[in-house]
Amino acid sequence: MIKAIKGTKDILPESIRNWKYFENVITSVFNIYNYQEIRTPIFEETTLFSRGIGEATDIVGKEMYTFEDRSKTSVTLKPEMTASVVRAFIEHSLGKKQSFNKLYYISPMFRQERPQAGRLREFHQFGAEALGSNSPLLDVEMINIAYDILKGMGLKDLTIKINSLGTPVSRKKYIKLLKKYLKDKENLLSAESKNRIKKNILRIFDSKLENDIEVMKNAPILLDHLDNESIEDFEQVKSILKVSQIPFEVDASLVRGLDYYTKLTFEIISGNVGSQSALCGGGRYDLLVEQLGGEPTPATGFAAGMERILIACENEKSFNTLQTAIKIYIVCLDTNLISNAFNFAQSLRKNNISAEIDYLNRSIKAQMRDANKLNTEFVLFFGGEEFKSNSAQLKNMASGKQELISLDNVLNKIK
Repeated sequence: MIKAIKGTKDILPESIRNWKYFENVITSVFNIYNYQEIRTPIFEETTLFSRGIGEATDIVGKEMYTFEDRSKTSVTLKPEMTASVVRAFIEHSLGKKQSFNKLYYISPMFRQERPQAGRLREFHQFGAEALGSNSPLLDVEMINIAYDILKGMGLKDLTIKINSLGTPVSRKKYIKLLKKYLKDKENLLSAESKNRIKKNILRIFDSKLENDIEVMKNAPILLDHLDNESIEDFEQVKSILKVSQIPFEVDASLVRGLDYYTKLTFEIISGNVGSQSALCGGGRYDLLVEQLGGEPTPATGFAAGMERILIACENEKSFNTLQTAIKIYIVCLDTNLISNAFNFAQSLRKNNISAEIDYLNRSIKAQMRDANKLNTEFVLFFGGEEFKSNSAQLKNMASGKQELISLDNVLNKIK
């Protein structure tokens, strides 16, 4: 038997209901904040991600699905969305059409990671990118949007963590200090963290290994070495969050795994997902547009993992499984009237009424079981003596009340 590829997952009809509900929450919140949807191709040229995300990142170094197409072009299934959105922003001159763009997306992503709860090789993210403003107000708006969507899903066990990565100039000075601190402690670090000293030293703060954590406990903190502009912006973000009554904590060890971040970075954590606790993360990336060949354009954004959020919802029991409710089930009493029952169902469907009939030639009892399973609001008993007078018995499944009704009046009655 052929099975789904490891790290991928079928989303079956019983789960789709929750996904649709989730997507509606996402769309409605973004509409409130005046964000426009964007959709980009599933794959891009590999150089977009190696240049945009960074050669030294885990995503580019270990996780991308990359292959050559028939024209010998190296292409990659997109592992994240920001680089793709920025590419589209530049290619279609969106910044020239209007100076400020607010965009959102819902899309599958692909990373060849070790599959575990909340981490798949094909996964889904929603997120936003706002391009054209360097206002800290916009950074706070991103946090607000993400928080509103998560609260809209009924989640309560949430922690917002924020930090500032400063500008590239101040970060470069800080990295020198960090390397100096680690010079005589390198032998105490894990092999992966030793490798990160050369490639992406800030990622050592991401390590969950006890020895690494112990070494980094007394390391100099980036927040203590920020430039004045980054300090002012960070203080403004904290002030606005307090006024907005959005709970947050400053986490000086919070770094993002992508090279393009500058200044504010944030994550929203759940206590109900297990080891993969970060539901969403984002921050400012003022240099990425220029880095990918566009005009200098300040920008900020975030991305959130949909599978992880649904796991958190399930663990918190934050919303009930949505049931598909069929408006009316037509129980056919006479097999020779099945075509009539089908045509009657079609007439209701053409009036936007969800209707179902039995296609398996089952008994009345089996048809009623099916109607109950589908959470049907009404059952119409089609056939018998009533059919000769163009009538039928209509049963309200909630109240149990049953009445004789003309087939011509069924539509108005159930509407």
